Amino acid sequence: MKNLLISLLISAGVVAPSFAGDAEAGKNKAAICAACHGGDGNSAAPAFPKIAGQGERYLIKQITDIKSGARNVPEMTAFVAALTEQDIADISAFYASQTPTSGAADPELVELGQRIYRAGNEKTGVPACMACHGPAGKGIDGAAYPLLAGQHAAYTEKQLKNFYHGTRTNDGDSKPMRSIAERMHEKEIKAVSSYIQGLR
Repeated sequence: MKNLLISLLISAGVVAPSFAGDAEAGKNKAAICAACHGGDGNSAAPAFPKIAGQGERYLIKQITDIKSGARNVPEMTAFVAALTEQDIADISAFYASQTPTSGAADPELVELGQRIYRAGNEKTGVPACMACHGPAGKGIDGAAYPLLAGQHAAYTEKQLKNFYHGTRTNDGDSKPMRSIAERMHEKEIKAVSSYIQGLR
């Protein structure tokens, strides 16, 4: 029963596996990740997420979900297939220890993006993004809520659309991100993604 409860909490993103990550060991193991995510986790290509400074629990959950097929990321499948739980913990610890870079928001989208991020949309039932991700987009690692600040707008927009269309479903049984994204208009998604890119 205890193992079942832990498994359910892991799948819901409440807790991560209990392997202690070694950032130094993870640096070497992450060498293969650098081509897409950059040597320090600050990817130059907007299609690939910045993972520097990302919460360790969140990274462990995402890599584990990609490996198990719970999250479909074809570009990652071959790279994570042979990773052990310890490898995943080490790589996550390495990237969590890195310093994320910031970006800039589109000035024309700031007003709407800020409104959605800070206050949501009461008419459509969209809650404020900062309720889970914090006023500055730093996330809550203990709850496996990701760091968003500085993330590429194109990547964030794609993920919100994936949640909207139901092609990304690893947000837990209560479907928090899917239920939020499906209430958002395309302009709101674009604006909040841009605003997040400019958060520091």
